[in-house]
Amino acid sequence: MAKVAYYPGCALEGTGGPYDKSTRAIVSALGLQMQYLDDYNCCGAMEVKNIHPMLQTYLSSRNLALAAEKMGMDTVMAPCNGCYHNLKKAEYELATSEESLQEVQDLAKKANDPVYKGNVRTVHLLEWLMEELGPEGIKQRIKKKLNGIKVANYYGCMYTRPRQIFPEKDRGPGSESTYKPHYMDDLLAAAGVENVDFPLKTACCGGAHTLSDADTSTQLVLNLLQAAEESGADVIATECPTCHSGLEMHQVRAERVFGIKTKVKILYFTQLLGLALGISPRKLAIHENISDSIDYLKQKGVI
Repeated sequence: MAKVAYYPGCALEGTGGPYDKSTRAIVSALGLQMQYLDDYNCCGAMEVKNIHPMLQTYLSSRNLALAAEKMGMDTVMAPCNGCYHNLKKAEYELATSEESLQEVQDLAKKANDPVYKGNVRTVHLLEWLMEELGPEGIKQRIKKKLNGIKVANYYGCMYTRPRQIFPEKDRGPGSESTYKPHYMDDLLAAAGVENVDFPLKTACCGGAHTLSDADTSTQLVLNLLQAAEESGADVIATECPTCHSGLEMHQVRAERVFGIKTKVKILYFTQLLGLALGISPRKLAIHENISDSIDYLKQKGVI
């Protein structure tokens, strides 16, 4: 199996700590190989592009160049949707604009950094698992089926948009879809969960507006929480630390500020998959989630 450069980004080493821990745990249990991207920098999410769009492209390209020039790898694996999106956007822009490529190469030389040469690709954790193992490979490694757990798989908006930066998607059978993504559904189905038909799986959670307009973010999250419950889900599975944190925090805020209580639990898909692989809840950092799902998982006989 191919080794990838692991790019956790800022969030997984901060508020998204449980995602980092559960990612490392399942990668080890599945016998996959990843190597930490040493000396990585922020992908340039959020504010940087407001200073200069090319600065964001350069920051993302530097991470890709580190993987190729310092580690000899051609694939960077980013579990965070924001990081994945920004690295893919840089990858696409530098493959389609000679002017942009020249500009980031000039910036790299001035900074005495590795120079991006266009020889690296970015994959999301979901894509990597599908490439290396797929549902059948996961099934062979399952130790405890997650039967009885009803899940709404939430991908968020940056995993599939804008569509042009993901040329590998929408390629027919076996490929991921930007219109109705299914990789998380496929992997968790292999672990035994019951995936519900969740209509808002790519709707925005309002993460970018949390600080500037908390009420709007809370309402967007409420849309997701209530739609998941109406779809029959007990759990929302996430694959992005920003989305995950937003769902957890605004679930609490919706009850405190608006008096609207929802009961659906929020878990990273890696935590669910890890339980099916026989990994302990503590090693998966389930106790570090704001959303308290321990009693629910005990009730279902999973832990």
